Amino acid sequence: MATAAIFSSLRRRRSPSLEAFLAPVDLTEVTLVQTLAAISSELVSSFSNNVFFFQRRNSRSLVRKIEIFVVFLEYLRDSGSGSMSSLPSTAILCFKELYLLLYRSKIVLDYCAQSSKLWLLLQNHSISGHFHDLNQEISTLLDVFPINDVQLSDDVREQVELLQKQARKTKLYVDKSDENLRVRFFSFLNEFENGSIPNHVDLRLFFVERLGIRDAKSCRCEIEFLEEQIVNHEGDIEPTASVLNGFVAITRYCRFLLFGFEEDEVQLAFGNQKKPRKGLITREIADTFLTIPKDFCCPISLDLMRDPVIISTGQTYDRSSITRWMEEGHCTCPKTGQMLIHTRLVPNRALRNLIIQWCTAHGIPYDPTETTDASAESFAAALPIKAATEANRATASHLIQHLANGSQGAQTIAAREIRLLAKTGKENRAFIAEAGAIPHLRKLLSSSNPVAQENSVTAMLNLSIYDKNKSRIMDEEGCLRSIVEVLRLGLTTEARENAAATLFSLSAVHDYKKRIADEGGAVEALAGLLRVGTPRGKKDAVTALFNLSTHTENCARMIEARAVTALVGALGNEGVAEEAAGALALIVRQPIGAEAVGKEEMAVAGLVAMMRCGTPRGKENAVAALLELCRSGGSAATERVLKAPSLAGLLQTLLFTGTKRARRKAASLARVFQRCENPPLHFGGLGVGYAFAGNSTTNRDSSFADDVSVPMSISVPVL
Repeated sequence: MATAAIFSSLRRRRSPSLEAFLAPVDLTEVTLVQTLAAISSELVSSFSNNVFFFQRRNSRSLVRKIEIFVVFLEYLRDSGSGSMSSLPSTAILCFKELYLLLYRSKIVLDYCAQSSKLWLLLQNHSISGHFHDLNQEISTLLDVFPINDVQLSDDVREQVELLQKQARKTKLYVDKSDENLRVRFFSFLNEFENGSIPNHVDLRLFFVERLGIRDAKSCRCEIEFLEEQIVNHEGDIEPTASVLNGFVAITRYCRFLLFGFEEDEVQLAFGNQKKPRKGLITREIADTFLTIPKDFCCPISLDLMRDPVIISTGQTYDRSSITRWMEEGHCTCPKTGQMLIHTRLVPNRALRNLIIQWCTAHGIPYDPTETTDASAESFAAALPIKAATEANRATASHLIQHLANGSQGAQTIAAREIRLLAKTGKENRAFIAEAGAIPHLRKLLSSSNPVAQENSVTAMLNLSIYDKNKSRIMDEEGCLRSIVEVLRLGLTTEARENAAATLFSLSAVHDYKKRIADEGGAVEALAGLLRVGTPRGKKDAVTALFNLSTHTENCARMIEARAVTALVGALGNEGVAEEAAGALALIVRQPIGAEAVGKEEMAVAGLVAMMRCGTPRGKENAVAALLELCRSGGSAATERVLKAPSLAGLLQTLLFTGTKRARRKAASLARVFQRCENPPLHFGGLGVGYAFAGNSTTNRDSSFADDVSVPMSISVPVL
């Protein structure tokens, strides 16, 4: 029982991976000692000559211990005293535990050999702890092993007993030089947080001389490895994702400060450039149009809240945003303007749980923070975010210089990096535009290099998400024209799609809708993309067309550009039908729009089909479009709608099962029919009046204003 308890305790120790507790083979099916000898010998041969950059002493010590196990196990194998029948039961149990210990040792050694230098540096304490755990497990195993009951030579027995004594004396070892480097890395974070840029010489000494990161490729690999850790972050690893963001920003700054663009230019010249990585920390939604619920967004940053807290006025903000607000000297609530009675921040755990559930359901990484000390929590949240912002600001300034004066290859890389910087955070988008990136990106939009063009238009898209940048883009001479040219004649599919998404983003400002529609070829290109684009391209196009259709003066332009035809055709495409029906519902409000839609043979049939099989919002838009078609299209249009097969039954269904808005539209459409010369519609023997019973006269549909105000489930993609 005592032995079982010891091994039970041993299994509960920390390990780098859950996989380390899972044996890859069934030990009852093989010769145990022979297997252990082979595994331990393989470990020694794999790692004895491996030069570990970090954890050198811990790694070598572990390998030397395994070497003694090799001697021990090979003796048992070759002497025949290691057969299952000749070994005591306690020895067999120890050997099975040794199998797991060797497996865990391989995981730790592989981890040290394959991880990035910066990550190993940041994990210095944790990894040292794993090595110490393995040493304790070796000590425990040797204490339990019945060495006196196993036949061994004097030499082998002496080595095993010496290993046992050494394992008992082993203490946790953290390399002081490695720890000093880790502290130095954090000091750079602190310098950026305080608003100063670390000395160029100090950065070169740290990255090049101390860490051996000597070129752009190595630096980029370090950045990518850290970014992968953020993507895979589960909330129980230190440092937190927000701190890692700060280190990524610092490393990216050093990548260009220390190594320039030369290596990347060579790659570009041979067409081997690496595509920008997707799915990184900030939770980009490049191929979907996912609307974050408004209540989940911080009123200050407008980003998804990671740590929602309640202030004295009862309003909820993200902790990092409201902390910065207070540190800047504000003593009022940003949303209500009320004076703050106190500055205590109370975690809104109920809201955070809802956010976590929503993120889990939509596959979005979420990094909640758990701390108990409010001041420490505020500092930990604010410092890395501010440091990352300052480091990114310095990087952007450096990139824009090359964007303005660099070679074609340097400009292409600068555009790519600006695109990546602008993916996340209002602050990043703001200072990139303020530093003057937009005029230089505009010039690259007409580049003959497809990579440069794609990166520049995508950077423009990401910048446009910040509202103040919309005016900067629209006010830049020739910028709108260049974006439209990329939409029409872009050198890659992604460039054309992102140009459409940029127009959608810009058209969020009402005054710009008319300017965009009047730009030659813009609406035609959007209609063409809606007809023949990829699924994502069609989504980009239909959302842009929907936005443009909300401006009443764009109706004629939409008809002229054959956008109406494209929208009618899109009714049969499940991915874009909802937005297409919404745009048509707006267009048919005007007589010329109703006339144009009425001439489309498949318009009524397509809208009726949506009432049958569409989404709840799609059904709303479809019945709204049919209603406005009857109102604005005259008797001929009304007759076409009235003759649509199965319409009566679909209206009845909507009146009883549709959303509130769909029921209101369906009731209004039924009244239109009732006022016609045709016999009144009946639903299952019940008159129209029965269907109206639940609708007061105050809900009568005297206007279509609510269609314009109802938000569509679309948002600007971040690429």
